Amino acid sequence: MVLNTVLVALDGSDITERVIQTLDNLVLSPDTKVVLCHVIPTPEEDIEQPADRPQSDSSRTSYLQLEKQLQTYQSRLSFKSELEVVSGDPAAEIICLANIYKAELILIGSRGLTGIKKIVQGSVSSQVMEEANCSVLVVKPDKN
Repeated sequence: MVLNTVLVALDGSDITERVIQTLDNLVLSPDTKVVLCHVIPTPEEDIEQPADRPQSDSSRTSYLQLEKQLQTYQSRLSFKSELEVVSGDPAAEIICLANIYKAELILIGSRGLTGIKKIVQGSVSSQVMEEANCSVLVVKPDKN
């Protein structure tokens, strides 16, 4: 099966490097488009705020730092790639981007949350696996 588009969800956590390494290990066609994305989680209190509210300098700085980080990963790739930095619910936004780009595969890391942390924080990778319209490859943390 030839993959035309792969969406790679990166969150800046320790698992990010393993996700990029897994992407490097995939055998992709030279024509495959890779979309590196990062979702800035929307704090609950911001959800009710007007959309036309001016962005604070700190959120602009954060966005630029994330974009620069993605560009660093992008420069290491040998495939055509695009960058997406969006804000919202991480699982919902990843699924939305996968649908927009018509991705055949989503590559995402799992932070390996267990117990109460998994219940309270939820698992973005589990939600993406359940709700995505395409295949999902979950990269697990190194057990060493």
